[in-house]
Amino acid sequence: MSAPIYLGVIGVGGVGTSFLSQLSRLPNAPKLILLARSTQTLLSPKDSFSPIPFADWKTASETPSLTKSGSLSAEEVASYLSSAPGKSILVDNTSDPALAAQYPLFLKKGISIVTPNKKGFSSDLSLWKDIFASAKVGKALVYHESTVGAGLPVISTLRDLVNTGDEVTRIEGVFSGTLSFLFNTFAPASGSSSAKWSEVVAQAKELGYTEPDPRDDLNGMDVARKLTILARIAGLEVQSPDSFPIESLIPKELASLPSSAEGIKEFMTRLPEFDGQMTEIKESAEKAGKVVRFVGSVDVGSKEVRVGLQQFDKDSAIAGLKGSDNIISFYTKRYGSNPLIIQGAGAGGDVTAMGVTADLLKVIERLG
Repeated sequence: MSAPIYLGVIGVGGVGTSFLSQLSRLPNAPKLILLARSTQTLLSPKDSFSPIPFADWKTASETPSLTKSGSLSAEEVASYLSSAPGKSILVDNTSDPALAAQYPLFLKKGISIVTPNKKGFSSDLSLWKDIFASAKVGKALVYHESTVGAGLPVISTLRDLVNTGDEVTRIEGVFSGTLSFLFNTFAPASGSSSAKWSEVVAQAKELGYTEPDPRDDLNGMDVARKLTILARIAGLEVQSPDSFPIESLIPKELASLPSSAEGIKEFMTRLPEFDGQMTEIKESAEKAGKVVRFVGSVDVGSKEVRVGLQQFDKDSAIAGLKGSDNIISFYTKRYGSNPLIIQGAGAGGDVTAMGVTADLLKVIERLG
């Protein structure tokens, strides 16, 4: 009989809550023994390692034997998980760069990592290499499907292509659900839209598609991080997401506004001043019979990675996207001129959590 598998979860926001809800419906879920939020860490006693209930963790948090006030350091979490009488997995549902930087610590101790946190895989190349080298040392596993495309099978598909010896020549697509929605609304392929750019941004913010500060979407850095991850899997040694061209959609005059509530309000108030610039870009594409979209591309042969605006024919797959969908095209030697295309919802708590849950099940199967 295989040893039990123990689980530590850090982060109980939108994705984390959906993830725990999904786990509560699985018949053979691992034992949850650590659950950490920014203000509190729940620990199962070491003498029993009795599981914390997935569905009822809020009630469990009031149990004195489980509660530990305050947050633990990465070293303390790693020490606790490695003391469990079986194999342990850490699920990081945060976007914390400091925690991501500690992945090698966990992996060297034999603790596998499952996460949607992009920071560890898209920061300095040295951390990327350290993460996977540490996994080998500790005989641990690393799964991060949801770092690109939420629940879409983007990373697993690319790894399958590479591992089976196909030659990936180019990767191209719309990698941001937020920017997909903005341009599908602002410049639909089905016809002209009279909507002003600032109105569309305000609508996306109201619907919850953007980050609290829309500039965190409009600066292109989220797309750049995803491109960095895919480029590295395809074999390019991209040093960091700011080592290649990123076209920001933030007007220069508004880029330096503070990220405070007042700064965000001023950004939204002043954005209409710059509507003319985006209208000009849209109309220029329309005159050529095309639409403008915000895309990321990796040219493997020339080792070029870029993020920014491009024009596409109205009958192209990218132009025809709806809502906040993502689309990723893999051009390879095997697939020839017709790329392998993955398309669907690339954002949202439930679908991101689904990607995390699916990764967890893969790790459990490999550890079993």
